[in-house]
Amino acid sequence: MSAITLKVNGLSHTLNLDPTMPLLYALSDELELKGPKFGCGLGQCGACTAIVDGAAVRSCVMQVSAVAGKEITTLEGLGTPEKPHAIQKAFIAEQAAQCGFCLNGVILTAKAFVDKHPKATEAELQQAMSGVLCRCFSHTRMHAAIQRYAKERSGNEVTK
Repeated sequence: MSAITLKVNGLSHTLNLDPTMPLLYALSDELELKGPKFGCGLGQCGACTAIVDGAAVRSCVMQVSAVAGKEITTLEGLGTPEKPHAIQKAFIAEQAAQCGFCLNGVILTAKAFVDKHPKATEAELQQAMSGVLCRCFSHTRMHAAIQRYAKERSGNEVTK
């Protein structure tokens, strides 16, 4: 066990953890955050996504020692029910949530991608989102919400 400092959603937490512990368990079990979810445990579905220093990462396969001291953002760190983040507002406007299990991965993956590529084409958005799995098939509404967020970030329509 080691004292590891994680900067999560703007707050610093020093935790006594096994350095090889997956970030997901530090977030969900130690910090009791509900956004990142255990999906496949193999980094393939996206349910466990967190943003680390601006990049979407699969927290189920990321060791806490690899992210110590880095800026980590979870779904809880984007906005509040009273003041949702722009991407959360887009998902609300498009009624893009259904069961909600994949929503953490979809929103955080989309945010990280669009923030780095605000003028991405529709094909680029689809490619960026292709690794996040959704079981309830609300992809069309989610994609519309991501396009809405991208349009707001870039000030332009998303091109085809």
